[in-house]
This record gives sequence, structure tokens and C-alpha cells, in this order.
Amino acid sequence: MGRVGVITNRERHDGGFNIVHLKDAIDNTFATREANVFVIGHEKPWVSLPKGKGVKLTISEERDRKRATTLAAH
Repeated sequence: MGRVGVITNRERHDGGFNIVHLKDAIDNTFATREANVFVIGHEKPWVSLPKGKGVKLTISEERDRKRATTLAAH
């Protein structure tokens, strides 16, 4: 599953891989190779995003959300 974020910095490495630093909607920062990044908008997304807006949850956050929805259904 992919992630969505705003590009904050780009490191150029001659003869190696360029690295892009990004920040997601809840201010988590992450980095990846430039080849793994593609732009979906300028200032705001030009495509619709799924609920969660591309934010990757930790395993415990996913578990807590599933438990909350299960408890709410009963």
C-alpha cells in the first residue's frame, strides 16, 4: 500500500539514488527513492484520495480502529 505526503526535501546523490523526504497529513516524515515517488497535484491533490488520506497506520493503530468499529457494531 502506498503513502501520500508533501515533498519537503530532495537529496541529489551523483552516481547513486536520489532521496526524497516527505511529510504526511499527520506530520509523520519519511524518505524514499525518487523513482518511487510520483506527483498527484500541486498545493492539493488532483485526484480523490481514499479515507485516511494516504496515512499509514501502525499495527497497533489498525488494531485499535478495528476493535472500535467491531464494538460500535454490536
